[in-house]
Amino acid sequence: MEYRYHFQDQKAVSVIGFGGWQLGNNNVWQGTSFEEGIKLVQEAIQNGVTFFDTAPNYADGNSEKILGEAIKPFREKVIINTKVGHGPNGEWAFSKEGIEASVKRSLAQLQTDYLDSVILHNPEQYILEGKSDLPEVLKQLKSSGKIHKWGVSIDSLEDLDMVLSHLDVDVIEIMFNIIHQSPKIRFAQIKERGILLIIKVPYDSGWLTGKYNATSEFIDIRSRWSDTTKKTRAGIVAKIKDILDTENIAPYALQFILSFPEVSTVIPGTKSRRHLHDNIQSLNVSLTKKQKSDLEILYEKEIKQKETPW
Repeated sequence: MEYRYHFQDQKAVSVIGFGGWQLGNNNVWQGTSFEEGIKLVQEAIQNGVTFFDTAPNYADGNSEKILGEAIKPFREKVIINTKVGHGPNGEWAFSKEGIEASVKRSLAQLQTDYLDSVILHNPEQYILEGKSDLPEVLKQLKSSGKIHKWGVSIDSLEDLDMVLSHLDVDVIEIMFNIIHQSPKIRFAQIKERGILLIIKVPYDSGWLTGKYNATSEFIDIRSRWSDTTKKTRAGIVAKIKDILDTENIAPYALQFILSFPEVSTVIPGTKSRRHLHDNIQSLNVSLTKKQKSDLEILYEKEIKQKETPW
């Protein structure tokens, strides 16, 4: 395992993190059961994974509860990044009271007396522009020792520019992958400010595993994609496979992200032992300079001009 970023307490952030969306989410997403989730998290730790991403609305709280039970013997070795703003059962908590209640609940569910990182979960634009008291609320929680770092989870370059202009954050979690490359032009600035950079949605909701095509059918949240969107994505993925000369593009999708040294960690969703070990084994795959360059050229010349809604 590789580690690029260290907390002040010397905890090392593994470049391959653990996305906890599927933990306990065994209805729509066919994720793990409670017991399976505990075993999976502990197996990840035993294989060098130290960074775990979760949220109070993931599996209506079960993701945090599984993590809390699993990490008890390893608490001082692992980093927990959880969120505030969205809670179980559609709870909306972008307020001082909501954040304080959410942090209190997360501390209980994770069975810990501090949270390594807490981030605003896709907040509205006015919050990203610094027009709320929420940053001060999080700074106060940081001063109290209940949280060690705070930041935001966002989706776009536009969001990122607002954050860098208006908020003094410790952590940025952002969507970035072969199909969505625009945030990379701010990576150097993020590094200069010492911000922990977390990359979410590395597989573009599964497309960059290479297993979907224009006729794929979805019954979960991905059913939002139109036939036109699926056709566009399938065409892009075919060209990526040509550049990489393989059908199995998943490890290269992670390597592309990690080829940017400013990236602290990437958090692919992890719902099985196979996913866990495939993610870790991606570190043994080599992405050549030419392949990376060709993927960037593909983005600039073709992908950037296409409609690729997430």
